[in-house]
Amino acid sequence: MTIGCFDQPSGYTVNRPLGADSWLFTWTTGGCGRLVQGAVPVEAAAGDLVVLGPGTPHRYAVGPGAPHWAFWWVHCQSRGSWSTWLRPYARGDRTYAVTPAIGIRGRVDSAFRRMLADARWTGHGAPPPDTGPTTGQVAVAHGTAARELALCSLEEIVLLATATARAERYESGVDPRVRQAGDLMDADPGAPHTVRSLAAEVALSPSRFAHLFTQQVGQSPMRALQQARLRHAARLLEVTELPAERVAALSGFTSPFHFSRAFRQRYGSPPGAYRSDLRQRASGEWR
Repeated sequence: MTIGCFDQPSGYTVNRPLGADSWLFTWTTGGCGRLVQGAVPVEAAAGDLVVLGPGTPHRYAVGPGAPHWAFWWVHCQSRGSWSTWLRPYARGDRTYAVTPAIGIRGRVDSAFRRMLADARWTGHGAPPPDTGPTTGQVAVAHGTAARELALCSLEEIVLLATATARAERYESGVDPRVRQAGDLMDADPGAPHTVRSLAAEVALSPSRFAHLFTQQVGQSPMRALQQARLRHAARLLEVTELPAERVAALSGFTSPFHFSRAFRQRYGSPPGAYRSDLRQRASGEWR
């Protein structure tokens, strides 16, 4: 596992015609970068996490017209569980691009700093502090403890980025009360939400809330709630061994039959087959 922090001027470029034998994670902190993996180009601005899978030709450089590109980068073998979090942000050719919420950038940057420090730990005494300069620094995590600590920091970054990006699903300009209602659905989709209860949470009458939500989101509150419950159920199927009936109940579905039918319509297969297919793909894709 190798970690670095660069701030490169215009003209900087890296070209790997055979790709890399490890996963590449980049987190842009300033300027702009352009990454191309296979036939998929990605422009990376401040706050963007771009992940490139191994074995595919890629190149990256300072973005066109940008004076520089400041970014963290990590080469490592990825943990299998991360595929679940990154899959919604796939662009093709094993390329993933995530733009998380602005509010978590400080925590992500701290995690990268901690990763750089932990990669240098020998296993004796306390790990070094993460308060030193970072730009231009590169570290290789040789020891098992150092590598696992660094991977834990990277796991935190991937989880923070994908979780907050998933929450930011509305276009700018959407009424904040509509956003708040959507966040309530996402935070606890299994709760017995109704149009009346959601309207009360955002201080609107039920009729006004339903009209505003439908107008701005393009679907009714109850339709949006069902989609939130299905997303929640999919995540439970991906990361737990809970039976489908229990997943249905925890996701707010009172009827297992209704849950299975709605899940098949949304994801193309019943819950059990969805879980099996995901795990088969993950075991091969992330080796």
